[in-house]
Amino acid sequence: MNRREMLMMVGNGFGMTAFAHLAAANNVPSETLEPQAPHFAPKAKRVIFLFLNGGPSHIDTFDPKPALEKYHGKPMPGSTQVITGGGIKINLGSVMRSPFNFKRYGQSGIEVSELFPRLGECIDDVCVIRSMYTDVPNHPPALFMLNSGHNIAGRPAIGSWLVYGLGTENQNLPGWVVLCPGLPVMGAQLWSSGFLPARYQGTWIENDRTDPEKLIPYVAPKYRSLSDQRVGLDLLSKLNRLQLKRQGPSAPLEGTIQAMETAFRMQTEAVDAFDISTESEKTRVAYGGGDFARGCLMARRLVERGVRLVQLYFGAGQPWDSHTDILRHRALALQSDQPIAALLKDLKDRGMLQETLVIIGGEFGRSPAVQAEGTAGGVQNGRNHNSYGFSMLLAGGGVKGGTIYGATDEFGLKAVDKPVHPHDLHATTLHLCGVDHTKLTYRYSGRDFRLTDVGGKVIKDIIA
Repeated sequence: MNRREMLMMVGNGFGMTAFAHLAAANNVPSETLEPQAPHFAPKAKRVIFLFLNGGPSHIDTFDPKPALEKYHGKPMPGSTQVITGGGIKINLGSVMRSPFNFKRYGQSGIEVSELFPRLGECIDDVCVIRSMYTDVPNHPPALFMLNSGHNIAGRPAIGSWLVYGLGTENQNLPGWVVLCPGLPVMGAQLWSSGFLPARYQGTWIENDRTDPEKLIPYVAPKYRSLSDQRVGLDLLSKLNRLQLKRQGPSAPLEGTIQAMETAFRMQTEAVDAFDISTESEKTRVAYGGGDFARGCLMARRLVERGVRLVQLYFGAGQPWDSHTDILRHRALALQSDQPIAALLKDLKDRGMLQETLVIIGGEFGRSPAVQAEGTAGGVQNGRNHNSYGFSMLLAGGGVKGGTIYGATDEFGLKAVDKPVHPHDLHATTLHLCGVDHTKLTYRYSGRDFRLTDVGGKVIKDIIA
């Protein structure tokens, strides 16, 4: 070693010593995803988020409004134009009744649309929040808000915050997994770790294949043994860490190191976790066929193996976005009702539902009026976006089943009783997982950030 190399290594040593003190002061997490102690005893150990992307209509699914029948075909009482977050104006056409009938289910007697009869059979295990609202009625900001608590890209997603705070129970699988047969609107930005270290980002799996080796290709090289791979990976890791010492902290490089470690460990469990052919025929029939049904079954298998959060998007793009014809909801519900109900029943039968929080819903709701613009020359039987009021379903994980929380007005346009913002939903989710949302922070750019920003209230009334 010559003098120049010695001085370079010594200099980097002092720099890394200083960084270690800064990291300790700023609560930088460890490099592993080992389980971390919660702030208090959790009711939920894992989360499944069934994201019906595109904005399902609450007034056609879980929030019946008799006034729509009374005023059907008439102008919307009051203003025919509403101004939402960001000054966006939405024109309201004539009031449109729901083409779907509602029926009371269970001992609770909660009304559910004919679109979801099987989910209706599980309603006594479900809390229906009928007073959700968000800030902006466009897909990108609403998706970002429900995923990361902010209207624009760049913030860590809820799964990243959960794994950052709690770690994961299985080091052979990713901390949190995103399933979607394609990409939803805004794609990978929705499961980004933002300014958190890259190891906390979600792992996207395109669940439109049935063969697990095609579902997660390249995880297991065919021509190298595990021991040979381990030797090569250890050498590469040493070289990468030497580079870190020389150049200083690098989130991309640290994320690459962690990703390679996770990929190596996945060889022992991932193929089995995604191989639903090992399930009994009775179970597979209960969930039904299709991408979403397979995703629901995969979600159960993943949380069963210790994955902290699984987020399942209904489909690529924004499939529930029914601007021209709300009757499209019938086909969408046919693909989602059976697997959602099967998942809830399966978790309950296995004794997992009480410790698994299941969240079901989309980024916003739909307007009670027929869409008045953008449908020229085609069917005019759809609904526009509605950020003022929509519904979200929660089940298991310490939530009171068979309950309704909050309400929209008589038309379903605005949340008027106990409004719930995504920050409140996030605060409640973290609370059920044993995390105080005000204490789960990360120092970045001179201030402490958190999932709920400067807001968020735990919805204590829905907690059992």
